[in-house]
Amino acid sequence: MPKEQATYSHGHHESVVTSHARRTVHDSAAFLVPHLKPTDHILDVGCGPGSITADLAALVPQGRVVGVDAVATVLDQARAFAQDRHLTNIEFEVVDANALPYPDATFDVVYCHQVLQHVRDPVGILREMRRVAKPGTGVVAAREADYGAFAWHPADPQLSRWGELYYAQGVASGGEPNAGRFLHAWARRAGFALEHTQTTVTSWCYTGERARQWGDMWADRAVHSGFATVVKDKGLGTQEDLEAVSRAWADWATKEDLFFNVPSTEILYRVPAASATPT
Repeated sequence: MPKEQATYSHGHHESVVTSHARRTVHDSAAFLVPHLKPTDHILDVGCGPGSITADLAALVPQGRVVGVDAVATVLDQARAFAQDRHLTNIEFEVVDANALPYPDATFDVVYCHQVLQHVRDPVGILREMRRVAKPGTGVVAAREADYGAFAWHPADPQLSRWGELYYAQGVASGGEPNAGRFLHAWARRAGFALEHTQTTVTSWCYTGERARQWGDMWADRAVHSGFATVVKDKGLGTQEDLEAVSRAWADWATKEDLFFNVPSTEILYRVPAASATPT
């Protein structure tokens, strides 16, 4: 059975999980929502703390949602989150997405969000996602950020340094931080025919209080999360470098007229009836 070879460089520090738990189906999967049916059986790959997964479950009250992640501890938080929302049509399982433990044609919808940027073989995982989607009616959807296209104001040399370090540690961990620009090509290599694939780009655009939260979050993550560990372990930067980046984020969060933009590419693939499994 294939095993993931890349390292999830973000890690699961509280600052990371708290940030991910703010994500909703409306800011992270709005392109998918019009295609959902109340009876759908959905697989959410790399679900993390489960906030998007729970939103999906609420949208398919006669269906069922399975959230999978490679890390058991984060799934404990996902289960607690779903329980707090009194959702009974949802379950969570520890799974390596390189070898999904489900038969062919199991799910109506297979979705992943900000997962492929962290893996060694995104094409292989997309093939697995397609394999377990139902031919003729199934949908495979993915959304991936492009860190090289981030934009922010006000500018700061240390935030530019943060961008350099983010890209370097992502690549050193075995992933591709600029996944958004590659997603459509990965999908084609996975057998997703162009005529059945919709490609769009949307953004998280942060201003005001939400931008301040982003800056404060990265002030913490820059020195305490897996990001910091990888930067130091791979010899990409020093503790002093990370502390300078952290101070810059903390200072940035106090400014006026804050702006931060995170563009993501989205693909939505309708599995054709004649091709349940790519060749």
